[in-house]
Amino acid sequence: MGFAHNRRVYLHGPHGSGKSSHIEQVAARLNWPCIRINLDGHITRADLIGRDMVVIRDGKQVTEFVPGILVWALERPVAIVFDEYDAGRPDVMFVIQRLLESHGRLTLLDQNRVITPHPAFRLFATANTAGQGDATGLYAGTQALNQAQMDRWHVVAELGYMPAEQERDIIQSRLPSLNAKTIERMVTFAGLTRQAFNQGDLSSLLSLRTLVSWGENIGLIDDTQEALRLAFVNRCDETERPLVAELYQRCFDTELLRGSHHVTDIY
Repeated sequence: MGFAHNRRVYLHGPHGSGKSSHIEQVAARLNWPCIRINLDGHITRADLIGRDMVVIRDGKQVTEFVPGILVWALERPVAIVFDEYDAGRPDVMFVIQRLLESHGRLTLLDQNRVITPHPAFRLFATANTAGQGDATGLYAGTQALNQAQMDRWHVVAELGYMPAEQERDIIQSRLPSLNAKTIERMVTFAGLTRQAFNQGDLSSLLSLRTLVSWGENIGLIDDTQEALRLAFVNRCDETERPLVAELYQRCFDTELLRGSHHVTDIY
């Protein structure tokens, strides 16, 4: 809908579920140029719209308007993806508001110019929350979004984690040297930790990104337990680690021993 019918699409869901990659992969298959912009606290209105800058023309310094990334993309057949949309500064978000309408034009006050978007310009956003703020405490720095702005998104969809079978296929393709049985147990363990999170027993989530990191660590140190400890367990709360160990034991039929930091970890 976003690409074919020029709908503005807002994707939200847990970290590491593939929200931005999803859009990138669709764009790649459509041969549609795609640009990702991380809306961190340092992105300003001038970064998006542009500013007057001193440039060299024919050996002389002249002041001219240099368009920002949003103005540049507007005039081209480009799909632009705003990552971490719920972490953007409020004054910056209002720059985007007019463009959220399918044929929204952008007025450049400094230039006395109105920009009409290219027919193939597309706009997407990804975020960890649905615009209502974060009630879990997982996503520091996010904020509740202006509901007048949320009202302008044509499609709001949630993207969760993939089914276990697809996660297994991804890890197997990324890490072909990893044992298939080990991968199956890893994915099962990840599913159990997500269930525990949903039930309020765990405050950390084991995402697909963490699963891949765990598998890569196994390839480096050839130790499933230590690899998991480095990728996930060490960031869990001390009081929750016994539950993580219990889930590990259920999947791998062996106890998750308490580890210690080694010089090789740092190396």
